[in-house]
Amino acid sequence: MKWMLKPLTLLPLGLAVLGTARNAQAAPCSETGLPNPVYGSGGSAVTPTLRSIATALAALPEEERITIYFSDPGACAGYEYFRQPDALLQATFRYWNESGVESTCEAPQSVVQFAHMGNTPALCPGDVPLPEGAQRYVAPVQTIDIIANYDSQERTISAEALYHIFGFGPGYEDRTVSPWDNPNAVFVRRTSSFVHQIIAQAVGVPAAGFKLPTANFLQTNPEIVAAVANWGDEEGEDIGEGLGYVSGSNAVTGQRAEQTRTLAYQHFDQSCAYLPDSQEETYDRKNVRSGQYFFWTPAWLYAFADDDGLAEDPAVRNLIGWFDGSIDGPSGVDVQQLIVQAGDVPLCAMNAIRPDGDLSPIQSYAPPRPCNGWYDFIATGATEYQSCEETDDCDGKDDGEVCRFGYCEAY
Repeated sequence: MKWMLKPLTLLPLGLAVLGTARNAQAAPCSETGLPNPVYGSGGSAVTPTLRSIATALAALPEEERITIYFSDPGACAGYEYFRQPDALLQATFRYWNESGVESTCEAPQSVVQFAHMGNTPALCPGDVPLPEGAQRYVAPVQTIDIIANYDSQERTISAEALYHIFGFGPGYEDRTVSPWDNPNAVFVRRTSSFVHQIIAQAVGVPAAGFKLPTANFLQTNPEIVAAVANWGDEEGEDIGEGLGYVSGSNAVTGQRAEQTRTLAYQHFDQSCAYLPDSQEETYDRKNVRSGQYFFWTPAWLYAFADDDGLAEDPAVRNLIGWFDGSIDGPSGVDVQQLIVQAGDVPLCAMNAIRPDGDLSPIQSYAPPRPCNGWYDFIATGATEYQSCEETDDCDGKDDGEVCRFGYCEAY
């Protein structure tokens, strides 16, 4: 990666004009006739994870089947559907059948029962506190991945590079970061999205100040993956110029399909760049779990709560319990396994935490019930942890090892 820089000068950063929400023409959700509906909204960062869970739930016997409808206009926009729905406006919801085939339908914003955001409301524009009676619940850790075309020769990028690319614009005179010098080849999310808010906060560019063409502010994470993957298809386009950022689960999907790859990222004051994983295409999230990779944060679910602090809607309460692992999924559906396979990290596998969410200071973390061995095996198909059926199976009993999730853990 080549640099051509003069001493830094902070200049006013212009506002990016964003497009309007998509106007999908879809049938009413009420006419789908599917059983036990649960409506949620938020950003597309979690959509691949919810797709996996919804597909498994749709395959249950008819009397147990649960239908997840999810609208993903962006983290903050989706949170507003939950917090302060506009009764006159319809939202577009995705839903999936037992084969994972996606369809869409429309319903009033007021049907939303829960919201999901990778960020907290503190990063959303304006004053957006939780509505009275609502509560937030911690969800698995999500990463934000900087992605390039799968066939790109680039492997690393730094915070300083992103500052110049986004703050001054790709190819800006004397601020060029090669090969990312073509404004048309750099794709970002809209400002209400979780990944955009986190990137902006991290590299010091105002969320509304990214210097890119309006057309390059895209609605969803999959659109970013597709745009970066397809850059270079036209004559005269260099695949090395393509750049974007997405949630970890979308990055995993893109990399497994050989569309995009995640770049190792070096934050300010770090001495080297880190991948989320120990190496490319391993998906063990080793550097996330240790806190060395910078772009990660626990996500949050939002729902109205009863006097005991539990989600008052039974279906939402179950969904939250499946996400945090406090209750088992229905009829053998292993929701925690689906979360790991999608690319997110349950807290039981973390050794570091940002307790206040967003990019709050990283602290060491000892989960109450660690699941490192189980996580490694599910994520990669192998683990160095000893398998077990009960605590007595574990070696080193004098060291207090405990059998958890089928593997011997330190405590």
